[in-house]
Amino acid sequence: MIVATLSTIDEHARGPALRRWSYAEFEQLGELGFFQNQRVELIAGKIIKMAPQLDVHAATIGLVQRALERVFPGSAFWVRTQLPLQIDRWSGPEPDISVVPGGPRDYIGTGHPRTALLVAEVSDTTLRLDRGRKAALNAKAGVVDYWIVNLVERQVEMHRNPVADSTAKLGHRYTDINPITTPAAISPLAAGSASIAIADLLP
Repeated sequence: MIVATLSTIDEHARGPALRRWSYAEFEQLGELGFFQNQRVELIAGKIIKMAPQLDVHAATIGLVQRALERVFPGSAFWVRTQLPLQIDRWSGPEPDISVVPGGPRDYIGTGHPRTALLVAEVSDTTLRLDRGRKAALNAKAGVVDYWIVNLVERQVEMHRNPVADSTAKLGHRYTDINPITTPAAISPLAAGSASIAIADLLP
């Protein structure tokens, strides 16, 4: 049973400390109905409330999904939309798009995937979060291809080559970050020679 306290106080500490939630506790809170009609994600032990989706955000997720399904065949890959990645004990983000090997049945009874071949976030109001903690979290999970579909600047920011870095957020970062605009194309690392026009990813 979860004791729903907002902070814990160490008798030797000077004051209250923030309480970190584990992914198991986060799932239990969901089962108890704490997040009914809310979009929330667990990032590094913090429960983050996400803004409601606008129509352009939802439509862009659909565009990215269709584009990726063309280069990642359903017989070998699962292109997932807003489903959890259980990266570690403290984090269960639900990226707008993630691509994992295999199909849905391969993940029944084994828990959510812990990493992905590619993660894509559609970003407008969440741009700072997607460039910051979510980028660090994906680097920590070993996601070699992390894309931010930046609706503000109408570009796709390609993050690659994740490395450990004790000075970075969550101890990890990407060393290669490249913004790509139309009329260029982008090639997913796990899709061989296939390429996707940037224009196909933007509304």
